[in-house]
Amino acid sequence: MRNQFLSANNSEGGNADQSTNDSIDTSLLKDDLYKAVNGRWEKTAKIPADHSSTGGFMDLNDNIDKQLMSDLDELENKNVDSFEAPFSEMLKLYKLAQNFKKRDADGAEPLKPYLEKIEGISNFDDLNAQIVDWVKTGYPLPFGFFVEPDMKNTRVNALFANSASLFLPDRTYYENDNPAYKQLMPILTKTLSQLLILADYSSSEADEIVESAKKFDAAIAPHVKSAEESADYSKMYNPQKFSDFAKSSSHFDINKLASGLFDKVPDQIIVTEPKYFEALDDIANETTFQDMKNWMLVNTVYGAAGTLSEEFRQTGSTFSRALSGKKEATPQKKSAFYLATGTFGQTIGDYYGKKYFGPKAKADVEHMVRNMINVYKNRLQNNTWLGENTKKKAIVKLDKLELHVGYPDHIDQIEYKYHITPENQGGTLFENMSKIGEIGIADNFAKLGKPVDRTRWEMSASTVNAYYDPFKNLIVFPAAILQAPFYSLKQSSSQNYGGIGAVIAHEISHAFDNNGSLFDELGNLNNWWTKEDHEYFTKLADKMIKEFDGIPFAGSKVNGKLTVSENIADGGGLSCANEAAKNEQDFNLYDFFINWAKIWRMKATDQYKQLLLNIDVHAPAELRANVQVKNLDDFYSTFEVKPGDGMYLKPEDRVKIW
Repeated sequence: MRNQFLSANNSEGGNADQSTNDSIDTSLLKDDLYKAVNGRWEKTAKIPADHSSTGGFMDLNDNIDKQLMSDLDELENKNVDSFEAPFSEMLKLYKLAQNFKKRDADGAEPLKPYLEKIEGISNFDDLNAQIVDWVKTGYPLPFGFFVEPDMKNTRVNALFANSASLFLPDRTYYENDNPAYKQLMPILTKTLSQLLILADYSSSEADEIVESAKKFDAAIAPHVKSAEESADYSKMYNPQKFSDFAKSSSHFDINKLASGLFDKVPDQIIVTEPKYFEALDDIANETTFQDMKNWMLVNTVYGAAGTLSEEFRQTGSTFSRALSGKKEATPQKKSAFYLATGTFGQTIGDYYGKKYFGPKAKADVEHMVRNMINVYKNRLQNNTWLGENTKKKAIVKLDKLELHVGYPDHIDQIEYKYHITPENQGGTLFENMSKIGEIGIADNFAKLGKPVDRTRWEMSASTVNAYYDPFKNLIVFPAAILQAPFYSLKQSSSQNYGGIGAVIAHEISHAFDNNGSLFDELGNLNNWWTKEDHEYFTKLADKMIKEFDGIPFAGSKVNGKLTVSENIADGGGLSCANEAAKNEQDFNLYDFFINWAKIWRMKATDQYKQLLLNIDVHAPAELRANVQVKNLDDFYSTFEVKPGDGMYLKPEDRVKIW
């Protein structure tokens, strides 16, 4: 529930790219800014076989991965126990994950006890007898609990209930005879059957189990939210008395489950999808028990594939590759790196931040953030459509906005709890990852009723991204994104404002987008707007929806409602960065807009574009570059854009919110 900016390492922020394919086609600037800046690059750019895209964000990620893999390989040759935990444990996991000889020899054996446990249940009485351990161990159920800040009292952690995930990426795939379902479900069906065969089921057994699991998946689909519906945070907050919630199912012993997981059964639970739980008895009952059991088997095998043999790993990635258009699975070594650093995200982030992020860059970025906040405050003070009361509250929220730049002061304590059993002591990758999963579940449940750690980072410092957390009124800029083309001490201030400056202002804007505007300065869901002001804001948001909705892209169309939150943040971010750039003595708006277009450089497979159109709350990168600049008057004067030019938008159609 964080607003992320998406979806060569240098201690001072990287070097500006000066490749020969980076030249700008000035003849296109008035008609297609994105193509003018990125078209020549796109013609020669090649998408790596194990990727679904290449370009700005992905290139930076690849460079960081390459550097960190090289570092870990060098350190791995030393005595891993000479390093302090949790770094030493991360190196052990990296080594264990790379031993495909042992993984291949083990085959499905580490997984079989888990499958046997699922096979051993015959009815709900069997399941309820062990339901507490079932959840603690990480076995799937058609509903789940998780602990997060209470959306109306974000200083304390509360209990939430959520629905089951679907086999396909979104509910809309199952609706209206969607051709994507007909294309993708046969691929998934084959993938799942092959995985079951690898787990020593016969071909006929595997096919029967998968068809049964698909029936249960289809029963879930009508009752869960689509990506568009999930994009509205306020609709997630549906508190219920726990005693009433427990009546959602006459088959699962929900009271027993809660009393076994927590010190005491909580008085309240926040239900993210009430319609799903209203239908839970129809979804999971004695009649559908066998289908649910097979659904559990399929989910368990599918979830384990990446930690077993190479054949499991390759087979398990078949569907995701079809979904994204990747030609090949991630190489073995890189997959081991991703598994280890994904598990120890704060540990690798701490290492990356301390080694590759310099204090000079940190100070410069913090200076830019302060500039951007001042621009925002000035705009709020001079806003013509907000009433005084709403305006004052907005400024209070801005003044309370917290900032994290670079990397955290400390590694999350949970990563100190992960202890890897190496292969010479009988450890397997699957068993180690299963144990880590159990620790994660226990750690999350233990937070119920406890104060929220507002210093905790939700993203590794080695991640090329940024985010706004509405529950903490906090913006975070990891070290990894603070490099060219987003940011470099070698770039001009205008280039940096067109890159990281727009990212900074984008995240600030999330505090005042259609979701963020519902949370107060402490991160609580609390309507601080007057009725008149919110109605006017909704009209402006509707204009942003209309500006993007239905734009043709990749053989389909953009969903303006799905992407409205990020589009509002892009619009406010670019507009404020534009103003901040002009406040610098060396401002050059040509450089500003060119670098804005450059950061959105992306070449992707058709399949990946289609996937993002269906589930991503961000508009396609090309449109983020092109559409938002049309709303800024400075763009027209900078490039002399006139009526009749491709980039021209009539003044009355330009959307200006923040």
